[in-house]
Amino acid sequence: MIRRTIVAAFAALACGSAASALAQEVIKLTAAAGHPPIFLWVKHVRETFMATVDAELAKTGKYRIQWNEAYGGTLAKIGSEAETMQSGVSDLGIVATVFQPAKLPLNNVTYFVPFGPGDASVVTKAIDYVQALPELTQEWSRNGLVYLAGFAIDNYGIVMNTPVATIADLKGKKIGGAGPNLAWFRGTGAVGVQGSLNTFYNDIKTGVYDGAIAFFTSAVPAKLFEVAPTFTQTDFGAMYAGCMAVNKARFDKFPDEVKAAFRRGANAYKAAYLAEQTARIDSSMAAWQKSGGKIIKLSPSDQAQLVKMIPNPAKEWVRQSEAKGLPAKRVLAAYMDSVRATGFKFPRDFDKE
Repeated sequence: MIRRTIVAAFAALACGSAASALAQEVIKLTAAAGHPPIFLWVKHVRETFMATVDAELAKTGKYRIQWNEAYGGTLAKIGSEAETMQSGVSDLGIVATVFQPAKLPLNNVTYFVPFGPGDASVVTKAIDYVQALPELTQEWSRNGLVYLAGFAIDNYGIVMNTPVATIADLKGKKIGGAGPNLAWFRGTGAVGVQGSLNTFYNDIKTGVYDGAIAFFTSAVPAKLFEVAPTFTQTDFGAMYAGCMAVNKARFDKFPDEVKAAFRRGANAYKAAYLAEQTARIDSSMAAWQKSGGKIIKLSPSDQAQLVKMIPNPAKEWVRQSEAKGLPAKRVLAAYMDSVRATGFKFPRDFDKE
């Protein structure tokens, strides 16, 4: 009799669990990114964001996400992630804002402020402050998206197939970049060419350009040391380059528990990304050299010359944006003031020139 009672109890428990599982609402979502998961901002979509959302929803016992993942341009190409999300082809994922200057101009503010802090955490905190402005919220809403968590890349430099040790070495060189950062070479004698981390390797190898604007934590996984083995440290600064976002119409229909899980997942994503990125910088520099790459730092005089010689990139950006009714001047000041509040001193006050 005891045995029958135990068996019955386990059977009831199993039935209850099965009924609970069947009662769960399954939400099917597709996440997309133009870059592959070898880059940290994509890697932590699965490892941190999704894992956190799953854990949070498991606590409710009411909802479960069925994830479909499409990275490396398989569904959304770099620069078209926002459109893919807007149209509903994907539901969430990475938006590389640096490649969306027309749709998300205000989100590109850091690229018009070169020579800022090299610490990505400082830039991330400043961008969090800027994203709280209604103008930024409206920019996302106009595009049918909801901003979840931004990521900043580490201190930009130049990778080249021939050494660049002085400003004079830039003359006549073709340098690949994401778009907004090509303005950093005006007046140097170098020529900027549109490219991305997905194309840098082959473009340099085939001679489309001589080098590219890059940062250590991406240059190593992209194996740029094989085609452009000299990394020149120019201290262009860390930059806010993109974020995790979600289709607004889809997000607005989520139950409150799912929205809360997404917010917690976004916070976890940002923290994990920054922690791993910071930990990887020194090891990436070591890996660059171990793989045969060389590291050159501009002399203080050349660095000062580079800072002074480029035309103020923020000036034209503000002029064009304000002509379209966009409050770029306010966003620029808000970003730079937020960074200044940390004690960082910009070598040029682009917002006041």
